[in-house]
Amino acid sequence: MTFARPISTLALATALAATTFVAPATAASPKDSAHVTTSAAAASTAASTDIKPPVAAKKPHTYTVHGITIEDPYDWLYDKSYPKVDDAEVLDHLKAENAYFEAKMEGQKALTEALFTEMRARIKEDDSTVPQKDGDYLYWSEFEEGAQYRKHYRKPVAGGEAELLIDENVLAEGKEYFRLGAASISKNQRYLAYSTDTDGSERYTARIKDLQTGELLPDVIENLRSDLVWVMDDKALVYGPSTEEWRTLEARLHVIGQPATSDVTLYKEEDQSFSVGTGLSAQEDWLVIATGDNETSEVRLVPAANPTATPILVKARKKGVEYSVDVRDGELWVWTNDEHINFRLAKASLETPGDWQTVIAGSDDFYLTGFDLFKDFFVTEGRLGGLDQIQLRQYSAPATITPITFPEPSYTAGLSNNPEYDMTKLRLSYQSMVTPGTVYDYDVATGGLETLKTQEIPSGYDPKLYTSERVTVTARDGTAIPVSIVMRKDRAEILKKAGIKGPGPLHLYAYGAYGYAVPPGFSTSRLSLVDRGFAYAIAHIRGGDDLGRRWYLQGKLFERTNTFNDFVDAGRGLIAKGYTAEGMVTASGGSAGGELMGAVINQDPAQYGAVVAHVPFVDVVNTMLNEKLPLTPGEWQEWGNPVTDKAAFAYMLSYSPYDQVVAKAYPPLMVTAGLNDPRVTYWEPAKWVAKLREVKTDDNLLLLKTNMGAGHGGQSGRWNSLKETAEEFAFILWQMGMAPKSEGK
Repeated sequence: MTFARPISTLALATALAATTFVAPATAASPKDSAHVTTSAAAASTAASTDIKPPVAAKKPHTYTVHGITIEDPYDWLYDKSYPKVDDAEVLDHLKAENAYFEAKMEGQKALTEALFTEMRARIKEDDSTVPQKDGDYLYWSEFEEGAQYRKHYRKPVAGGEAELLIDENVLAEGKEYFRLGAASISKNQRYLAYSTDTDGSERYTARIKDLQTGELLPDVIENLRSDLVWVMDDKALVYGPSTEEWRTLEARLHVIGQPATSDVTLYKEEDQSFSVGTGLSAQEDWLVIATGDNETSEVRLVPAANPTATPILVKARKKGVEYSVDVRDGELWVWTNDEHINFRLAKASLETPGDWQTVIAGSDDFYLTGFDLFKDFFVTEGRLGGLDQIQLRQYSAPATITPITFPEPSYTAGLSNNPEYDMTKLRLSYQSMVTPGTVYDYDVATGGLETLKTQEIPSGYDPKLYTSERVTVTARDGTAIPVSIVMRKDRAEILKKAGIKGPGPLHLYAYGAYGYAVPPGFSTSRLSLVDRGFAYAIAHIRGGDDLGRRWYLQGKLFERTNTFNDFVDAGRGLIAKGYTAEGMVTASGGSAGGELMGAVINQDPAQYGAVVAHVPFVDVVNTMLNEKLPLTPGEWQEWGNPVTDKAAFAYMLSYSPYDQVVAKAYPPLMVTAGLNDPRVTYWEPAKWVAKLREVKTDDNLLLLKTNMGAGHGGQSGRWNSLKETAEEFAFILWQMGMAPKSEGK
């Protein structure tokens, strides 16, 4: 978290477009009559490592859509009082699954703890961010040794003592879950508005702190899901409240000192599939109110000093046209895909805001992903050949590019925290699969890069021991799929010492949705697999926008199955290239990436030795049919609308992981869920696991772990989260026969 000006209009549009249902054994036959049934008594048997997996009851339930009748005997796991989950039978089943999980993982506790210890040893416990100037202060955050959460500080640029702004550890005391959401310093730098989530439901509560007195103002804003934007000379905040269905359909104004019941609605969206967000322009003189879904956007402007004024509509929404705006010296700048799929940059006057004149034309080669306006120059960001680009441009000659270059053939880089309009040095972030995270300052005048900080790894790290490659594999339709790989240079020797014959195991990761490109970045926890002889690969599959906007579009709606095929074919291609062998591929993905896991094990289960699916979006058809669920209407542009479109329904049914489970052998599988998750509701993974238990023909381990006090992101706190990663890796190593000897497979 940074204490900078609120979300830029460009970032806002990106966020609106990237909302996800968001970015790592022997068991008895399911038909065994001795299985534990779903009851509270099942939880009490957790101490026994020979516990049988819970069997969910089958209750008749059918529905008919477009003339097709579907049986769904596990529909009862969806507590119809959701978001309140109080059905005793449902809760008992989830507790029984958790008890089974704990019992089966009991033999791997030592390995989990060893992994956690080595992962923690790679993290600098008393770490801090690089201070950044914003106005009269320098802002930064710190972890204290042993602490789960950050402390946030500032101190005067002119000199003086550090001032504690927020101690997340204090706010998290006594809570099973805690997450700091929005945080915004007022323009006069006296007030701090911040929001917190204490159960993982993503419904935040905002408070305002007077930084002169240290006291909290009486103002409390409940149930918000947005940034907090200061307007009216710091007399008011703009925020987005949540509907009962977790939708943000309003921009609302709260005047400091007034009751929340008197808050004024500045804009209300009528289309339930759209989401509303707000931010400030580069010079902080305009409030930007943006609304959109995954493919269409619409923006309004009002003066930040007078937010209740009549708004300026930039351009009326047109299906398929995305745009975001910023304002500099009364001139409107627009990033849009109206003329080219890879976006162009345009300008307009505020008098005729919809008359867009091209500044930078769209390109088949260069994918323009964003722009930032500063006083004396502007920056465009994008990707060329799938690699990040940062380009400085002058207002007087926008076609002339000053690129910021980096030495490695594969990396991820971008603008970092640059809160001020008048910047002479740009803060950048950089990393690769072998290079730890690095913070630079780029001197705009000289072009020099100054290294401010490189991620410290206390237990030691030698990048010369590792190699990173970017290869391509050919998908079944002839498309070349890029794959980024990292492994030890002495991998063969490591595998030989471990007694592993052949090319060795490879872990394959991807997401593949919403146009999100998984960056080829650095991970300290990943080293726990790589140092044991794994190759670790990221498949840049369609559905992300790694190779441009078209790459994303080729993995959505009626081309969704390209994403699944790409992942399967990437694994097969890596096997053919000798990086691994059949049955030696492990895989993981979360949310829409969890849907990916479900689809690929339906398609090609023999390829995988172990799979981990985090909060997987696997009950696709039922979720997309349920308009009452939090994000469903806004997701129809990504997946299709099966309610009104028979073809979309049939296509979705053809790949929905839950609906396509059949009687065959599946690889060992670990599944996670969050009871309070509003993005992928807990019953999706619960139903999927129940159906797999019923019909799969193998004896491979199938585990479900539901975080009963958390949401989409799993447990909060850096150590709790790291422990879950260690647990995941222990499962993978165990199932691949690379764990210390323990009971079971």
